[in-house]
Amino acid sequence: MELFTRVDTPKAGFEIDYTSRIAFFGSCFADNISAQFTARKFNVLANPFGTVYNPVSLESQVKAIADGKVFGEDDVFQDTRCDGLWHCWDAHSSLSGATKEECIGKLNAATAQARDFLRKADAVFITLGTAFVYYLKDSGMPVSNCHRQDPNLFTRRMISVDEATEAIREIATSIRQLNRNTHIVFTVSPLRHMGDGAHNNTLSKATLQLAINKALEEANATYFPSYEIVMDELRDYRFYADDMVHLSKTAEEYIFEQMTETYCDSTTRENMAKVEKFMKMANHRIQDESSPATQEFKKKIAVQAAELEKQIPGLSLR
Repeated sequence: MELFTRVDTPKAGFEIDYTSRIAFFGSCFADNISAQFTARKFNVLANPFGTVYNPVSLESQVKAIADGKVFGEDDVFQDTRCDGLWHCWDAHSSLSGATKEECIGKLNAATAQARDFLRKADAVFITLGTAFVYYLKDSGMPVSNCHRQDPNLFTRRMISVDEATEAIREIATSIRQLNRNTHIVFTVSPLRHMGDGAHNNTLSKATLQLAINKALEEANATYFPSYEIVMDELRDYRFYADDMVHLSKTAEEYIFEQMTETYCDSTTRENMAKVEKFMKMANHRIQDESSPATQEFKKKIAVQAAELEKQIPGLSLR
């Protein structure tokens, strides 16, 4: 007896293993899933400019990386209302700085790192969360992060399917500019943006779904049904966090398992289990760093790490 609707997730046309380089861009769902791979010691790049939810802002970020943009004074501004920090409209506050030079330095370092990684990436996962975009009123420029500035500086609207489609195509084009052979996978975040209201959230997600569907063939990309898995398989509120919007740890792990079934072969999944077991032991809480027992434990961990790295090509536990 089937008690819930299963979403078909057939095997992908490519595989991920410990020799793969995997990039994740997009919403906080991208952060969550990339963290699952990182915890199991895969080689991962995640949101070098910070979390970004809409395709237009993401297009700007990826284009800057692909073009090797050099950020300068015109790309940053100082928050004179609050803490005096320097920010960039295209980046998260983690790339802000106490000085203009510090902020610009962080932006250019992130660009260089991401550019180098994408040139060799085996797979790039793009997670889109919303079709609502903030624009600066004075310039019409889309922003990735409002940095808690005066709301009157911005206009906010839901982009059309055609606008979203064009942004998605440009994202794929920029990635291919750096790496023609990488595999691009789009997905829609299952996290609901209830601040927009239930109906607008549905329209926003539908806009993203339609746009991705229109762009896939031309972008030479594929789709992973994260949104559908949550809506159809995990539709119970027990799979949500206390705020009833974000996913629970169980739900995140379930989607991660579905991804590994899709993109990893049985050998890689067995290797992941070995790494998980090792990491659980390696992260054991140490009471006394100087005790003989602790020193013996550390030696044991070092030996097991070296053995695992020999067994699993591409694995680094350092």
